[in-house]
Amino acid sequence: MKTELAIFDLDGTLLDTIGDLAVACNASLALRGLPQHSYDEYCGFVGNGIMRLVERALPEPLRTPENVALMRADFVHYYTEHIDTYTKPYPGIPELLSELVRRGVRLAVASNKFQAGTEKLVRLFFPQIPFDPVFGQRAGVALKPDPAVVEEILARTGIARERTLYIGDSGIDIETAKAAGVRSAGVAWGFRTRAELEQAGADHIVDRAEELLGIL
Repeated sequence: MKTELAIFDLDGTLLDTIGDLAVACNASLALRGLPQHSYDEYCGFVGNGIMRLVERALPEPLRTPENVALMRADFVHYYTEHIDTYTKPYPGIPELLSELVRRGVRLAVASNKFQAGTEKLVRLFFPQIPFDPVFGQRAGVALKPDPAVVEEILARTGIARERTLYIGDSGIDIETAKAAGVRSAGVAWGFRTRAELEQAGADHIVDRAEELLGIL
């Protein structure tokens, strides 16, 4: 085994969160009497943090800093209270994580979701899995694809880059892994397409969770 550390993206990789994200964002739009969006549209909106999500959801003429900040506040309030209504782990993920723990692989989460939401979801759905650290969007830390979060995880765990595998569902995730100098695995079950993962240059692309065990 050459992998000692597996760093996972959260939304679209470990958890199917798009239903709750869409409902929360649509609820925030409805407060303002604005047009709402479909689940498929939200798959293209997510991945760059909450600010970009609500900005993309707003009609273009209303995408001012003030409106985005207000939308974000309403979104976070609603989403935090309804964070697990539709969210669920992808098939095979709980079993994969348990097997990785059994094999002694260190696990971490690196998400662009706001920190409180990231921590809450990991606690709710994976209470027995020793993810350390669990990092979401935090003040002063650049969002992915900037490699800052991966660099912080590597420093905290002390594990070498060549023994680290980064797993995510989007081109942003693959770009993050490249920028950090670690191997990447794209998951084809998430919010983005296999073509996006291929174009980004993923080292591996898997269709099922258990396939990740074969590239450790």
